Amino acid sequence: MMLFKIALRNILRNGRRSLMTASAIAVGAVALTLFGEYNDFVFLGLETQTVMQTGHLAVYKQGYFDFGSGNPAGYSISRYEKVMETIKTDPVLKPMLRVVTPTVNLFGIAGNFSINASKTFFGTGFVPADRERMRHWDPYHLITADYHFPPLGISDADINRGVIGVGMARVLGLCGPLKVKNCPAQPVEKPKEAASVPASSVDFAELAARDVPAAEKSGTTDMPRLDLLSATASGAPNVVSFYVTGAQNQGVKELDDMFVGMNLKLAQELLYGRGEHKAVSLILQLNRTQDMSAVKARLAQIFAEQKLDLEVHDFTETAAGYTQIKSFLTVLFVFLAVIMGVIVIFTVINTMSMSVMERTQEIGTARAMGVRRSGIRVQFLIEGLLLGAFGATAGLILGSALAVWFNHANIMYTPPGRAQAVAIRLLVNDFPLLVRIWISLVIIATIGSLVPANRASRMKVVDALRHV
Repeated sequence: MMLFKIALRNILRNGRRSLMTASAIAVGAVALTLFGEYNDFVFLGLETQTVMQTGHLAVYKQGYFDFGSGNPAGYSISRYEKVMETIKTDPVLKPMLRVVTPTVNLFGIAGNFSINASKTFFGTGFVPADRERMRHWDPYHLITADYHFPPLGISDADINRGVIGVGMARVLGLCGPLKVKNCPAQPVEKPKEAASVPASSVDFAELAARDVPAAEKSGTTDMPRLDLLSATASGAPNVVSFYVTGAQNQGVKELDDMFVGMNLKLAQELLYGRGEHKAVSLILQLNRTQDMSAVKARLAQIFAEQKLDLEVHDFTETAAGYTQIKSFLTVLFVFLAVIMGVIVIFTVINTMSMSVMERTQEIGTARAMGVRRSGIRVQFLIEGLLLGAFGATAGLILGSALAVWFNHANIMYTPPGRAQAVAIRLLVNDFPLLVRIWISLVIIATIGSLVPANRASRMKVVDALRHV
C-alpha cells in the first residue's frame, strides 16, 4: 500500500504531464468503447434479423446445399410432414424448438402483361402463420416496445396473394397501384409495329385462369396481378396467377429486385404441378441460439438412425453475409485496438522516461538508503499501472456517455449492401466488453513503463547521486 501512495504522489507531482498521458489513454478507451459497442450491437442485430428470416437450422435433402440451388425440384424432401412430426415429437428436441416450418424456393419469370413487362424472380413459399411467429424472435430485446412490424402481406386464407420486393414493383410497373413511395416512373417506350402473332400475355392469362376456381377469383380483381411462370419437377412449364398485396423493401438491392414472397401452397403448385407437393427445406427456429449445436447434433443422429438422406446446416452456413460482416468488423476492431495500443505504450514510455531522468538523484538516494533494484522497478511499474487505470476509467465513463448520446441522436447511414438507411445503435453497458478494454489498457500502460523502470533500476548509485 505504501508503494501505491508513493506512486500516486509522484503522479500528482507532475500533474500536467500525467494528465496528458492519462488523456491519451482515455482517448483510446473511448474509441475502443464506441466501436466495440457498435460491433456488439451489429452482431446481435445481424443474428436476430437472420434468425427471424431463415431460422437457426435448415434441413435439406443431401446434396441440395452444394448442387440443388439450380434444381430445387430435384432436391426436395418427400413426405416432409412425417419428418416434421418426427422432429417436433422428439423428447430431446421438443423443449428447445420454437418453430418448425417447411419452405419452398424457386426461380421463374414474373410477367405484368398489362404493360408487356417481365422479369426473372426468386420466389420463397412459406406458411404465413409460422413466418409471423418467427419474426417476433427477440431474445436480446433489441426491438423497442413502440416498434410496429409491417404487415406480412400473406395469409393462410388466400394462397394466391403475396408480396414482392420494391425493386420488382418498380421494374414491373406496379409502383402506382401499390402506392410505393419514391419510385421513379418507367421510361416511355416508342410504339412498336403490330406483331403478326398474338401477344404472349393473352396466352399466360388464359392458362392461369383455367386452373383458378371461381371462388378464389373473387375479392382479388382489384389487386395488381402477375403471372408467374416456372418449370415443374418434370421440366414442363407451369403458370399461376399471383395477386400482389404490397411491395416490401428486402434490404439488399439484388434481392429486392427479384423477390416474390408467396404462400407455401402456391409455391408448391407452381414448382410441383399436379405431382407430390414436397418441401425444399425445413426451417427450425430455436428458443436460444446457444442450443444450436446440440439440436444440430441430435438431428444428425435421428437422420442416421432412421436412414433419412437429409443434412442440416446452421444460419452461419446458409447466410454467408452474416459471417462475412462479422469477420470484417472483428478485423477492424482488432486493427483499431492495435493502433490504440501502440499510441498508449509509446505515450507511457515517453512520460515514464522523462520521470526517470528528472528523478535520477532521488533514485540514487533511495538506492543508497538500501532500496533494492527490484523495489525501484516496482515503483515505476506501479506508476504506469495507475496512469493506465486512471486513463482507462475516465475513457470508459466518457465512452459510455457518448454511447447513450449516439442512441438518442438517431444518426442514419446506409451500410454496405443495404438498400435503405438505418440508425446507428450501440450496445450500451456491455460490461464484459468494458472490463476487457479496461484490463487491456492497464496492462499495456504497465508494459509501457517496463523499459523506463528497468533503466532506473540498473542505475549505479554513485552515478545517480552525481547526476546534475
